[in-house]
Amino acid sequence: MAATPFDNTRSRYGAVAVLLHWAMAALLVGLAILGLYMASLPDAGFDTRKVRLVIYHKEFGMAALTLVVIRLAWSATGVQPELAAASPEWQNVAARFVHLCFYGLMFALPITGWIMSSAAAIPVSIFGLFYLPDLVPPDDHLFRLMVALHRWLAYGLIGCFAGHAGAALYHHYALRDDTLRRMLP
Repeated sequence: MAATPFDNTRSRYGAVAVLLHWAMAALLVGLAILGLYMASLPDAGFDTRKVRLVIYHKEFGMAALTLVVIRLAWSATGVQPELAAASPEWQNVAARFVHLCFYGLMFALPITGWIMSSAAAIPVSIFGLFYLPDLVPPDDHLFRLMVALHRWLAYGLIGCFAGHAGAALYHHYALRDDTLRRMLP
């Protein structure tokens, strides 16, 4: 069966993979910025802005979890483009490692956020449509532990963003290969 523009080939990502990649990138960058901003706001007082932002952060975090499941399922069903042939083996290993880290973090961050909310006895709403079940009973110690873990995982995600974007730009501008172009629409 011939590949469609939606399918990956050995030399290029298809439209579905490209759409999922850039949607996830925008969503995760937005969540990271929102998370950093929320953390800078005071917890107490009459300002409900932080509460609203936390609710949005949780809802879009669960959307990110849904998208990463879809993305992983899509990746598992088709071919994956080969890494740049001219790259040294250490760069190919680093690229695979960063991608594995991304997937691990894209699962771990929303799960730790969900556990955090459960431990604080604060339900996780999915855009007002329904609530997710609690994963754990209320537990202040676990809540504080999840807050710290979630923060450090977010810093790890930001580090992966920087490395991934830097490597893509290096391939595009310094090596002038097609690594970045095959993920562009």
